[in-house]
Amino acid sequence: MYIHIFAVYMLPITQAIKQDKFNSEHEKALVNLMYTTNQIGTHQIRFFKEFGLSPQQYNVLRILRGSYPQPVTVTVVQERMLDKMSNASRLIDKLLVCKLVVRNACDQDRRQVNVSINKKGLKLLSKIDPQLTVMNAKLCGLSEREAIQLNTLLDKLRIHIQP
Repeated sequence: MYIHIFAVYMLPITQAIKQDKFNSEHEKALVNLMYTTNQIGTHQIRFFKEFGLSPQQYNVLRILRGSYPQPVTVTVVQERMLDKMSNASRLIDKLLVCKLVVRNACDQDRRQVNVSINKKGLKLLSKIDPQLTVMNAKLCGLSEREAIQLNTLLDKLRIHIQP
């Protein structure tokens, strides 16, 4: 099980990136957010690698589990993905090779493709879930109340950056 927290998380952003001056606290907050996001991403890559997955593949599996047993189209998967730059079709192809999902032609529209998670995919997620819960709690390092507050602040921030 992969749980390793870098000591760099304990450093203020000014020390972590060795920069003392920012144009504003807003700039500092956004740099801090981007830096922290990258650090979390690094941990996720390492964690999911132990299961033969990428974070994006895991995201697809979670989306498919959320609709299980109903299949969804590749378009729906793409819309629900966290990383909008990922290629859902390519990710699904890789999950097919691993035999974690099934793909079928849509009955209503032959141009559409339906995808669903299979028993092997569900079993893998049930193996990942408890370990991921532990890693997320340790990685986050926040109390539940602080996590709620952070979620509220991130929601507020995202309102202003929607296209």
